[in-house]
Amino acid sequence: MEEYTVNLLKHLFEMDSKNNYVLFFNSWKEIKSDISWINGYPNVTVRRFKIPNKLLNFFFWYLNWPKIDILTGGADIVFMPNIIFGSVSRKTKLIVTIHDLSYEHHPEYFSRKRRWWHIFINPKKICCRADKIIAVSDSTKRDIVSLYEIDPDKIVMIPSAVSSDFRVINRNDEKLIKVKEKYQLPYKFILFLGTIEPRKNITSLIKAFEALNKHARNNNQETILKYELVIAGESGWMNKKIFYEINHSEFKDKIRMVNFVESEDKPYLYNLASLFVYPSFFEGFGFPPLEAMRCGVPVICSNNSSLPEVAGSAAILIDPDKPNEIFEAMEEILTNQKLKEILVSKGIEKSKEFDWKETARKTLMVFR
Repeated sequence: MEEYTVNLLKHLFEMDSKNNYVLFFNSWKEIKSDISWINGYPNVTVRRFKIPNKLLNFFFWYLNWPKIDILTGGADIVFMPNIIFGSVSRKTKLIVTIHDLSYEHHPEYFSRKRRWWHIFINPKKICCRADKIIAVSDSTKRDIVSLYEIDPDKIVMIPSAVSSDFRVINRNDEKLIKVKEKYQLPYKFILFLGTIEPRKNITSLIKAFEALNKHARNNNQETILKYELVIAGESGWMNKKIFYEINHSEFKDKIRMVNFVESEDKPYLYNLASLFVYPSFFEGFGFPPLEAMRCGVPVICSNNSSLPEVAGSAAILIDPDKPNEIFEAMEEILTNQKLKEILVSKGIEKSKEFDWKETARKTLMVFR
């Protein structure tokens, strides 16, 4: 959400000097995020409040008060870049971005606390109140219409994008070596990057990696046996089974965990990888496969939700419920140089279709 919000706002502010923007911040504690970049825009101001969030959210939920537009000095439009607790005056237009409805499709992948959070925040009610809804994919738009019975004319599909920081990096770039050493990465590896949680289907990736190694061992494929699996990302919820699978894997010595990757290091991490695999059960948009494609890495991802929209024919699409399909796709790419080159070329071209300037331009049209 932070990536979407920051990139969208930066490009909006650069192209729109006519409208005044007020950013609403509330946090009892100091904000860790650096927002100094906002100072360069004369038509952008920040209204900072220090109300305990639990207290403010209770007022929003129970009293439908205070009104965000009034708190910030009045507004023609309130834009929510994600579903949040909030209240807006009836006379003020509300625009909200819906990234996905994974909590409706797969509540079993959310902790009890997160399920209760979604019940209290009531996304359907927010969609009904909104004057316009931005869906980040056609898949998400279809879900909003079918699950919440929202008029499709009220929904505008505007895809997210990927920062230009993600790119093919020259192999002589010294920072590639620094990032490799910083995260203790192997020489050759298959990469997963995302939150460590059940919805990302990491257990199937581990099983596919085990099958790949067993097949290579039985068939004397020494080249494939040199590859290790790197699982990178912040720890989410309900992930004990994932760590259990890793710790009890026959090939656990070839599985590396990288708990956190600095934002500026991610493009280098992708460039160091030989293959990117993303077998998620559900995605509203799916940033990682697009980031990998822009970095010139062949991609394997699921054939569900929004991922076929993002990847298209530029990736090998697999059934996330079938680890054997993941294994076969991995082996095919790692042993077929021509296929790898085709996927890299297609991936780079496909990623060019997603641009933050275009996302911002379309969003500004909705505002107008």
